[in-house]
Order: sequence, then structure tokens, then C-alpha cells
Amino acid sequence: MSRYYTSEKRQIPSAGRDICLYIFRPTRNRKPRGQTPGILWIHGGGYVTGMAKMIYISRAISLVKKYGAVAVTPEYRLAGEAPYPAALEDCYAALRYLKENAGELGVSSEKLMVGGESAGGGLAAAVCMYARDRGEISIAFQMPLYPMLDDRDTDSSRDNRAPVWNTKRNHRGWKAYLGELYGKEVPPYAAPARQTDYTNLPPAYTFVGDIEPFYCETLAYVEHLRRAGVPAKADVYPRCFHAFDMLLPFKKESRQAIREFERQYLYAAEHYSAGQRDNSGA
Repeated sequence: MSRYYTSEKRQIPSAGRDICLYIFRPTRNRKPRGQTPGILWIHGGGYVTGMAKMIYISRAISLVKKYGAVAVTPEYRLAGEAPYPAALEDCYAALRYLKENAGELGVSSEKLMVGGESAGGGLAAAVCMYARDRGEISIAFQMPLYPMLDDRDTDSSRDNRAPVWNTKRNHRGWKAYLGELYGKEVPPYAAPARQTDYTNLPPAYTFVGDIEPFYCETLAYVEHLRRAGVPAKADVYPRCFHAFDMLLPFKKESRQAIREFERQYLYAAEHYSAGQRDNSGA
């Protein structure tokens, strides 16, 4: 038990079944309810591995401990259990739960944020696109860290032999996640780099190392957002491999990345909001 936050596990409905959702709340209210961000954080693992409790080594847990945010993270279905769109359905169900229970969770429904690392970053981007197109939930800010966005080889994901994640693992992850779609016409909700319309997506911040496979697709995503008029920024850390901030948190570059990430979050919490639509039909 942490003295900085409480954790709770709930079962929520998703696509005709229940999934586990973990909820993290600060032990002290640092902001009024009307100003407290609610964050959907999505774990990584190349769509084939990982677990919700990876949040304990993620950037999100510090936002709860240090800045009083509320974070939820789903145990979404991995590709071995069910390929696309299962993971997207589960993550969107978690976002819907966050919105519908904002009052009980102590967060502002106008300050809903979505983030994650690696495949979780890819799912974060996909959730933002899906939410925009459905028109049910408005997202104020997105934090897709070194996201897994493109099922096609890029200049940095082709022939990549960097530590942690490389071309071989990348191909394996996409093949499992896309299932029968692999090598065919892939929708942007499955591989967000396939998106052609970036308008009206939430403002974004991310960071990435320059020797990892997702370097090019991360920068391309941010550039597409900027061209569509969406505030977006990416920081690049030289000679850093995939998930360097999680695996080597005491490294100089990791400390710098963490500081800047938190600074960008605090700016977003202060300046960005997104009013929710009334979807009751009244």
C-alpha cells in the first residue's frame, strides 16, 4: 500500500464480456474535482504481451503520486487471445467508464487524457481517432510515448537491431495483432499511421529515442498532427533505445525525458480541456 495513492480493481463491460480495470487515486486531493485530470493509461508489449500492472513502472503513476491525477488502466485482450479490434474495444470501454464515472472517481470530465507506451501508445492514438469519429467522448490531451503506429516498415523500423524491440519482434507483433488483416488493407484504428485525416484530434506530447524502430513513425505522427493544426510536440533522445525511460530510469537521458514529460502534462492540465457532448438523446 502506497502512502501516495490507493489502487482498486473493478470489472467493467466490454464487447459482451467483462475486463479488469485498475484505478489509481491520490491519497490527498491536490486539485478541486473540477480541475483533476482523469487519465486512461494503456500498457505496452507489442500487442502480444504485457499487463495492466506495468503502470507501476510507467510515467502515469508519477502523475498520480506527484500531481494528484486519477489514472485507470485496463487489462485489455492481447493478440494471442483475440486480434484487432479486441484491444481497441477494451481500451475504449475503459475510456467510456472513466467518462461516465468521472464524478464518482473525482475527475473533471472535461480533462480526460489518454496515454501509453509502445503498443499502448499506438492504442492511445487509435482511441483518440475512434473517439473523435464516434463523437461520444471528447479527449483533452494525448500522450502516446514512442508509439507503435505503423504496420509497414519505415526507415527506422526496417533492419533495426536495437535492444528491447527490433524489426523481427515488430513484424511478429503486427502479424499477431492484425490477424487476417496482416498484409492487406489495414484501417487506421488498427494502425494509426494509416490515418489520412488528423483534424480535430487532441493536442499531443511524446518522446522517442533515435535508434529505436518507432523513431520515424513517432515523428511522422506528430508532423501530421501539426499540419492539421493540432498542437503537438516530440522530443528526441540521441542513442536511446525503446522504453529507455522505463528500463533505465536513472540514466541522464531518462531523467531528462521524465522531467519534460511531467512539465508537458502540467501544461496540458492547466491549458487544455474538452467539453463533453450530451449523448442522452434528450
